[in-house]
Amino acid sequence: MQRVTRRGTTAAGRALAVAGAAATGAIALMAATGTAAWAQAWPTKPIRLVVPFAPGGGTDLTARLIGARLTQRLGQPVVIDNRPAASGVVGADLVAKAVPDGHTILTASVTFVISSALQKGLPYDGFRDFAPVTLLIAAPLGVLVHPSVPAKTMPELIAHAKGQPGRINYGSSGPGSIAHLSTEVMASMAGIRLTHVPYKGVAAYTSAVLSNEIQVGLTNLFSTESFWRPGRLRLIAHTGARRLETLPDVPTVAESGVPGYDATIWYGFMAPAKTPPAIVQQLYREIRAIAETPDVRQTLVAQGNDVIANTPQEFAKFIRAEATRWGDAGRRLGVAIE
Repeated sequence: MQRVTRRGTTAAGRALAVAGAAATGAIALMAATGTAAWAQAWPTKPIRLVVPFAPGGGTDLTARLIGARLTQRLGQPVVIDNRPAASGVVGADLVAKAVPDGHTILTASVTFVISSALQKGLPYDGFRDFAPVTLLIAAPLGVLVHPSVPAKTMPELIAHAKGQPGRINYGSSGPGSIAHLSTEVMASMAGIRLTHVPYKGVAAYTSAVLSNEIQVGLTNLFSTESFWRPGRLRLIAHTGARRLETLPDVPTVAESGVPGYDATIWYGFMAPAKTPPAIVQQLYREIRAIAETPDVRQTLVAQGNDVIANTPQEFAKFIRAEATRWGDAGRRLGVAIE
């Protein structure tokens, strides 16, 4: 009798195990099917592509280039929403608090990680509240000076600045922006002292250099090409690690008296945290496909960019590394971001 009972119990256990496995498999299949269906249904309405800076800068130009192509590929309008305030914090906060359904996306830049690493009291967590999608491009900044500055090379600018410490002004799109921190790092390494004047965007401080309100500006090389090509501003160097194929005659800061200096601006895309992974992956695939389109790639490369378009996982690691790099630099220099 006991044998019969044990055999019966064993059979029942096996039956329950089989039933449990089947149920688990069914649930997993339903979840996968639901996730896939969610991704396939996306987007169901216009996508808001938030640019946390004013129109005309590199972040804005990148967003408009990719946004126009996304509109064609996805069949829904991609609307550019410029939110220029607080060195990008206002726009980033808007995305952090948006519904995580793939319809609100942030155009992020290196300024995003600088703020995340150095600014206290942010209304969001730069690592916890966002889902990285892809790092699209990276490029150096141009070192531009007003023609009245008696310096045609980086060594001449350094010598000029050493002769009048603190009297040469430089601009940025706000405290904690890449123009702010990269200029402070450059000045520190060169042994000079410049005075920081913040503005509400790249276009604003570029205009200030044009009017000689400030004398120096580190900014996007190709969004300012119409100024330095005809000589309204003087391009004396760029901040990358090596010379550009598109501008072989323009030296790097590192080879012009500041050895070891390297600063690049980059642009990528991020969604709110908890955006379904399937939607993040689909958005990544769409943006990567756009970046690999011959005419888009040619446009980006012609502007001095390295086209990257890496995976969400790779972008997440990159963000952490950049936050460590610029956070350490900012704390070393005593850069305060209020």
